[in-house]
Amino acid sequence: MSYLWPHFLWLLAALPVLPALYVWLMRRRAKAAVRFSSLGIVRVAAAGPNWRRHVPPALLFCAFGVLLFAAARPVARVPLPWARTQILLAMDVSLSMRVTDVKPTRMEAAQAAAKGFLQDLPKHVEVGLVTFAGSSQVAQRSTLDREALVQAIDGIQMQLGTAVGNAIVVCLSELFPDHGLDVGELQFGNRPHGRSLDDKDKPPPRQVQPVPPGSYKSAAIILLSDGRRTTGIDTLEAARMAADRGVRIYTIGLGTVDGDASTPGGMPMYFQLDEPTLREVARMTGGEYQYAGTAETLRGVYGSLGTRMQVLTRETEVTGLFSLASALLMLVAGALSLLWFQRVA
Repeated sequence: MSYLWPHFLWLLAALPVLPALYVWLMRRRAKAAVRFSSLGIVRVAAAGPNWRRHVPPALLFCAFGVLLFAAARPVARVPLPWARTQILLAMDVSLSMRVTDVKPTRMEAAQAAAKGFLQDLPKHVEVGLVTFAGSSQVAQRSTLDREALVQAIDGIQMQLGTAVGNAIVVCLSELFPDHGLDVGELQFGNRPHGRSLDDKDKPPPRQVQPVPPGSYKSAAIILLSDGRRTTGIDTLEAARMAADRGVRIYTIGLGTVDGDASTPGGMPMYFQLDEPTLREVARMTGGEYQYAGTAETLRGVYGSLGTRMQVLTRETEVTGLFSLASALLMLVAGALSLLWFQRVA
């Protein structure tokens, strides 16, 4: 546990003054008792369970201690449901996804697993879909509408090429629209002579101060690919951009690791899964890499990610909790005093 105002912890040194003051008052009351005209009245007043009179002051003492502790504004790591959370699914839609080594095909298995993942996620988590092959595009912006997401997944069209880095940058541009990330300029550079007259001048990409990998708790990217990058932005360069912004990337490798596969028509094809790069992307960004060689394994990977993303541990100020506990202790002390002595003592 840490504290936003740790210097206020010195106030706890004043706590011993309270019990000392209480003892002094009790002794003063005992001396005043001899002034009664009849010692019988004193004996009657002193009769009964004496421990009760010490309970309300003890509760007040605890309440003041908790209140002084709260003044330091403690911060604790507690599990909390995600507030506004975005998960972006980046799915490879290259032609190699037609291969049948994952039954019925890689594409159909990926679509079914993604739809199952949506069903298991909490309803308050926003999900977006980015598809990539030779180019990348946002198939569905982040939304709570699960039906719209299912329609986008079912409407996937396969293309040539595999631009893994482009998909990561497109996801980042969705998460940080004010950062000025443009896939075309990052891939080909700014070419003013080829700019259309209708294009407006775009601001340069925003320079971000790097943060610890995985520290951005409001979003995550789940990237599924069955091959290596053939075009577009370098994958590790895009991963570095995500790491600098604290965004975790969970990578899933789908298909044949050795790369020997064939299309439904029997035409031999070579699609080698670039596991080392996918592992490095996950490591750089604080995510995880999972290999899914079968449809069952793929569903299991999505299921475990969905469970893990429901609750995260965050650093949260808990001053309000301690203040509430102090107030409750004061209320209990006052209620017991009224119940036992018909006055707030």
